[in-house]
Amino acid sequence: MLKATIDADVFREAIDVISALVPECRLHTTDSGISTRAVDTANVAMVWLELKKEAFDSFKASKSQVGIDISKMKNIFNMMGKGDLISLELPENAQKMQVSVHGYHYSITLLDTNTIRKDPNPPTISLPGKLTISGDDLNNAIKAAAVISDKMALGINPKDETFYMIADGDTDNIRREFSKDELKSLTPNEARSLFSLDYLKDMGKVMSRAPEVEIFIGIDHPVRFSFDIANGNGHVEYLLAPRIEAD
Repeated sequence: MLKATIDADVFREAIDVISALVPECRLHTTDSGISTRAVDTANVAMVWLELKKEAFDSFKASKSQVGIDISKMKNIFNMMGKGDLISLELPENAQKMQVSVHGYHYSITLLDTNTIRKDPNPPTISLPGKLTISGDDLNNAIKAAAVISDKMALGINPKDETFYMIADGDTDNIRREFSKDELKSLTPNEARSLFSLDYLKDMGKVMSRAPEVEIFIGIDHPVRFSFDIANGNGHVEYLLAPRIEAD
């Protein structure tokens, strides 16, 4: 059971977080909020989203899980205006979610949770490099790298205490270094891994709105991005597997 109202911008932000990686998800509801954890079809990236009940204007829910078609939810954005309130209602054992916004009333058929991939377990890995950067700075560097290549290395140089992002194309390359003073925080442990820009670009668009993004990296290990949404009443984590560099 779910009965809630939420600001349109908060709802849009939460759906964008998920749709950056997956077209559908298993949504968990409890009396304290909603959450989801999903992995993309290639098993390369994972998203975890939690929205506390404080992110909603009103919220009442029981413990359950429902299958959500994220692409359908994104289509509803076209009818949402700034400042609109979205009403979400799902009676116990119902097969459709009622979504109302700006005078429009949608009846969205839920997906069978048995057809959706099970919630992934996050890997237990040590990522010694840690930094905090503004989401806008991170996204701008990702966009700049995408002009040159389809992959980008993220790393920390402990000697000069910098965080760097490098992209090498067939004939061109680009490097962006962030000094310790440009970052909000830095744990200067050596780190370097290569990642697909196709994934980073989609994540970057979402992370660009975050005042602060924590990045955890290692050597040829996944990268973890951690940031808040919904005025601190929601939390997101992205995990992206590295690409293997050719010798």
